[in-house]
Amino acid sequence: MLTTHYNPLEASELERLISAVQAGETEHYAAIVQAFQQPLYHYCWRMLANRQDAEDAVQDIFVKAYEAIAGYVPKVHFSAWLYRIAYHHCLNLLRRRRLQKQWLRLFRPSEMTAASAEEELDNRLYTPALAAALAALSLEERNLLVLRVFEEKSYAELGVIMGKKPDALKKRMSRIKQKIKQQLQNKGEEAWSESASIMNTTI
Repeated sequence: MLTTHYNPLEASELERLISAVQAGETEHYAAIVQAFQQPLYHYCWRMLANRQDAEDAVQDIFVKAYEAIAGYVPKVHFSAWLYRIAYHHCLNLLRRRRLQKQWLRLFRPSEMTAASAEEELDNRLYTPALAAALAALSLEERNLLVLRVFEEKSYAELGVIMGKKPDALKKRMSRIKQKIKQQLQNKGEEAWSESASIMNTTI
């Protein structure tokens, strides 16, 4: 894996805080926010490629999580439960952006020169060759790649986040890697060190 995120809260302490919030002691929610704020921000930034949008998204995600926390049960890891909210929120934002850009291109095509969120993400994180390969992926495929490689989520967690069976996601991840490798080979280019790390990540 490329990076490691450490949750500063012990599992028992996290469970205690969640139970307290569910019991109405809402002041304890701040500690939960503090524990997950940074990794959630990194995830949102990688998906949205805009710092302000990522900050706004994190706030919205924590609001949604607070509103839904009464229904949380510890059968599912809290991190996976929280990332599922973030996953759907970011997908909705990206789909809304695409729709907005389609309308803007329709009415003002000459002014639409700014890169899309996906293109901005590629330009910041990857080589041009890998960026082109990633641009061909669907939003769900790219989300899976980010969650697995950068956020280091297990397939069990990914199953909860994305609402899919872990075995199916593992097979899909293999297809994604093969798709990217094939496109890189077709361009006759080899990925640089970071790209190589991404493509060689154990899945």
